[in-house]
Order: sequence, then structure tokens, then C-alpha cells
Amino acid sequence: MTQHQTLAAPVFPAETLDRMAELYPQRAGLLHHHLPDHPLLSLEALAKLGESLPASEVEYNPGDIPIGIRPEDVPSNGLSIGETIRTIDSNGSWAVLKNIENVPAYRTLLMDLLGELELVVVPRTGAMLTPQGFIFISSPGSITPYHFDPEHNILLQLRGDKVMNVWPAGDERFAHRREHERYHTGGHRNLPWEDTYKEDAQQVPLGPGDAVLMPVMAPHFVANGNAPSVSLSITWRSEWSYRESEAHAANATLRRVGLDPAMPPRWPSYAWAKTVGWRVARRLKLVS
Repeated sequence: MTQHQTLAAPVFPAETLDRMAELYPQRAGLLHHHLPDHPLLSLEALAKLGESLPASEVEYNPGDIPIGIRPEDVPSNGLSIGETIRTIDSNGSWAVLKNIENVPAYRTLLMDLLGELELVVVPRTGAMLTPQGFIFISSPGSITPYHFDPEHNILLQLRGDKVMNVWPAGDERFAHRREHERYHTGGHRNLPWEDTYKEDAQQVPLGPGDAVLMPVMAPHFVANGNAPSVSLSITWRSEWSYRESEAHAANATLRRVGLDPAMPPRWPSYAWAKTVGWRVARRLKLVS
């Protein structure tokens, strides 16, 4: 990849930054963007990117899967990643290209976008750590299963439409503390699903020019519309998000010795002693 196209104008308008300041970091909500057609984000460019990435940075499968599905039950679509992306209009698949920041041209795009958000993010959660980018390419009608993610995330819809269904982060009705502990000690992001959850979903419809702010560890699933979809997810971590992760990992250790620790507070400043203890234990190799 050789294109290093600099963005000619701000992608996030002032009203989006104002709205983000109201929501971030705890609440999901609709935002807007002005990311123009970009040579790095065409289907052919994405197919070539997928073919160049290590297998660990590519995930793809049939799109007509249940909202709740165990990772080991997800079938193959029988295609290569390049074929999947080039024929996404008709092959009934879903694909994600991970860690695009490891490709210089895509890192430039990612860092340009994240740079526009610093004035909102830094005063609230501190430095933007571990920037990462993910690109989702989906066939009409495909589903991204119910799951959560550890990053602060804004997903920009570029092509097609979809509905983000999201639930409050930290609410054990939708993701029990044991699911957090499992994930933060190496488990998969997919979560157990109950049809009754639908009653409490916050639905955020997205079309080109729309974006959604997703809080750390907010359970969600995505339902694609009637056309192929391309979305760009720009993410970052914070000291806050890492401390929350470490508190859950520490709880998993306590659970293994027979205790039943409570869900860590949503703002992990109150779990500081537990996370410091976890870091010390890891340095001393008392836990893995």
C-alpha cells in the first residue's frame, strides 16, 4: 500500500465533537462524519489489504449466523479473504480486517482521524493509548454476533446501512461479571445471548456519513441492511480501560481460589488497589 493521502478538511464537524463531549466515555450514541471517498477504502484496495495481512489479522465467515453463537460453531464461507471482499455483494459473508495501523498508509489515515478527537478525549480519559483500526465488510443481511470489545471505539459507516444494537456497559443483566473475567483472561469476545435482551436494546441506525460512539465493553450486535456495507472502526485504549481490564483479570484469579468478587466499579479509579496488585503479581509471575 503506497497511498498516503492527507485529509484535506476535518472529518468530524464541530457539532459531532460537541455531541461526543456529552456522551464520552460512558454512553453510546449517533455521531456524523465527512470522510470522503478514499483510495484506501475501495473494495479492491481492501481486498488487497486483506490478502497482505497475516491470517491472525483477518476474520471472515458466512453472514447469516445467529445473534448468539459460540466462536467454535462459526462455519467457514469456503472463500479466500480476497474473494470474500471482491464478491461481498452476493456471497452472504462478513469480514473484518484487524490492526490496519500496522500498514503505514492506513496508520496515517487512522492517526489523522484520532487526532481530531484529542480535545474531547484527553481531558476525560487521558492519553489515547494503543491506537488501532478495523475495517468491516458485510454482505446484505449479515449479522455480527453479540459481543463486547475492550477499546474506546467510533465506527464510521462508509457504504450501505446497518443497525447497531447496544446495551449498557457494566450492566450484569446483559454480560455477567464472569463473562468479563473470562474475556480478560484470554477468552473470546462473543457473549451468551437471550432473546429477551432485545427489549432493552438501544438501536442506532447508520448510513453513509453516520458514526456511532461505542463505550468500552458495551455489549452489542450489528444487523446489516439490504446493501453491502463497509465500515471503519477507529479505536484507542486509556489508562482507565486498562485498569478496568486488570480489575476483571484480578477477579478471575480470586474466583479460581473460591471467592466470588463483586463487579468492579465502572470508573476503575475506585479499583486502583486491585489493579496495582494485579500488575505486581504479573511482574512477580504469580499469575499468568
